[in-house]
Amino acid sequence: MAQIGSFTRGENGIYTGEIRTLTLRVKASIRPSARDHDKSPDHRVVANGVEFGAAWSRAARETGTEYLSLKLDDPSFPAPIYATLSQGDDGKHKLIWLR
Repeated sequence: MAQIGSFTRGENGIYTGEIRTLTLRVKASIRPSARDHDKSPDHRVVANGVEFGAAWSRAARETGTEYLSLKLDDPSFPAPIYATLSQGDDGKHKLIWLR
């Protein structure tokens, strides 16, 4: 697991921050979205006005701690990136890449 970003959550529920990988470094936001059906994402990931990911609200089974499960995809990626966004001890939210 590697941290590929950090975000802060505003009072409006929008997360703002930066995503950093070997090939990508962008300021991004994770915004609540309208849900059309049960499988629709709870949030959309946007950078430079372009949507390149989605996020679903989840809770850890053992602790009940809430986090976001993200899927990021871009034509420059060989495959989608899966990650979790969870609150750290300092109040910031860490984006952790999952293999």
